[in-house]
Amino acid sequence: MPETHWKVCSTCRKEIAFEQKYWVCSVSTCNRKRLGLFFCSLACWDAHLPEARHRDAWAEEKRAPTLEEWQEEREEEEQEASGAPAEAPRRRIVSGGEDDLPREVLVVVSKMKAYIRARSGMNCSDGVANALSEHVRRLCNEAIRNAARDGRKTVLDRDVTPPD
Repeated sequence: MPETHWKVCSTCRKEIAFEQKYWVCSVSTCNRKRLGLFFCSLACWDAHLPEARHRDAWAEEKRAPTLEEWQEEREEEEQEASGAPAEAPRRRIVSGGEDDLPREVLVVVSKMKAYIRARSGMNCSDGVANALSEHVRRLCNEAIRNAARDGRKTVLDRDVTPPD
């Protein structure tokens, strides 16, 4: 039996056809894979706001997929659910090397100068900010390596090793 529509509106239950314009809520909790709220009109999106009680939200206009795209997506989901081997996950390459990384100052210069003045009564050269930023970059690189070694994608405070 051929599919006659893509989804139904979460408010009025009207069918949303393939390749039809629809709206979603900008709030991430309304866009979760299992919940997935879809609205056929702005009025239907607006009707869900009192119930959802969002502090700040807007409707995002989208277009429903074609029938072919929808069938492909469902086949992929079925493969994942059945445990069949899917395409290997692709790794994201963060950086090709040190040359393409930004070389901006990583410290708040005014705060650094104020600290040095309060601690010692001394003035501070502008060049100190660049030198200190290099130290911060080295500490960050080491922390990234420590997190990766532990199999994490989040750098934690324990990954930052104190300076010698």
